Amino acid sequence: MSLQRRLNRGLMLILSAVFVGHWLAADWVIRAVAEKQMTTRLQHDADSLLDTLKPDGDGRLDFDSSHIGTVYGQAFSGHYFVLHIGDKTYYSQSLQGETLPIAALPVDSVQLFHYSDGPQRQPLLVLNRGLQRLGYPVSIAIAEDLTDIGRDIDHIRLAYLLLTVLVLLLAIGLQTADVRRALHPMQAARAELAEIAGGRKQQIQTRVPLEIKPLVREVNRLLLLVERRLHQSRTAIGNLAHSLKTPLAMLFRLAEHPDLNAHPELRQQLQQQAQKMHERIERELKRARLSGNLQSASMFNPQEELDVLTKLLRNIYSEKLLDFQISAPDRLINFDREDMLELIGNLLDNACKWAARRIVVEIDCAQTMRISVEDDGPGCSAADMLQLSRRGLRLDEAVQGHGLGLAIVRDIAEFYRGTLVIERSPRLGGLRVSVQFPS
Repeated sequence: MSLQRRLNRGLMLILSAVFVGHWLAADWVIRAVAEKQMTTRLQHDADSLLDTLKPDGDGRLDFDSSHIGTVYGQAFSGHYFVLHIGDKTYYSQSLQGETLPIAALPVDSVQLFHYSDGPQRQPLLVLNRGLQRLGYPVSIAIAEDLTDIGRDIDHIRLAYLLLTVLVLLLAIGLQTADVRRALHPMQAARAELAEIAGGRKQQIQTRVPLEIKPLVREVNRLLLLVERRLHQSRTAIGNLAHSLKTPLAMLFRLAEHPDLNAHPELRQQLQQQAQKMHERIERELKRARLSGNLQSASMFNPQEELDVLTKLLRNIYSEKLLDFQISAPDRLINFDREDMLELIGNLLDNACKWAARRIVVEIDCAQTMRISVEDDGPGCSAADMLQLSRRGLRLDEAVQGHGLGLAIVRDIAEFYRGTLVIERSPRLGGLRVSVQFPS
């Protein structure tokens, strides 16, 4: 399922739940308000009926039905009352002789309830009160038919339901459009990835939301590393082909030597093998132009890697009894492990060649990463320092090596937009090589 569809489905469910809950709450509020208004009206009618109670000549309460409203005199008008005064019970004329089974309440009691089986199957809202009047206990129940108000409430509920559904559909449409707009950068990034796969672009350049910016940054970093691996592969094969060019040319010359005229089969085999070697080299060079080493990058732990490197170098340069002083963080750093091993390994190897005994390695990752390697060797002049990072240059041919170490360090530093500084070590007197990476 696509992310857009998943977001739309989740938001649709949330909006539907919210609107259904809102509609139920509004329905309850409408009914509660209507019932409250009816209760207030029933209470006023009860007070009006109680005002008609007067004491008779014997001091007892007498109910005068001639002073009540006409609505209680119309047959099955939907307005009814039941009055209990002592042992006497009075019913409204609107009941037309029917009775309501409503019991008298004790004094200071109030009861509000629904009665579903009223006259002519009318649903009633009943307010029953118990009180004391002129020293006599009185209980009065006022009832009103809910049919008309229920029908009005149903109409309101239906209208509000239609309005709610309309607003819900509008909200779903708006949120769908908003999700599509919010995910547009991801679709653009996907299109750019397709262009990168087709070789038309090298990096993702679309502006993306903050949530996926780290992902895009990491993908761009990996693309750079792939390009770096490709460049390294091409360079390595180019160096190898260059180193084999002279011996291969010599083989072709030997195959044409006059001494082989007497041995045509030997000359033919020599030419065939030399030609195969030439074709193989050309084929590998062609492959190098098309692809490189696509090994994925990994995180780098300076402390762990330096422990392994120094143990290896102590074994290689065991005659010097080297003393390594290392200051490096013991945590993962977001740099390619292979690049960092190659960079630090070349720096340490050069330091071990020239050091008398002491080598100081410092890696600082407080803000930006800085790698520094110092030795107590003889060092070199300022003019020589300017030439040290040139590929293949060696200041002392007596020291074993290929002269590519600092050039490799320079290439890696430039790939990460870092700077390479070669200077004399003020602490040890030898050479100090530092690589500063940007933030």
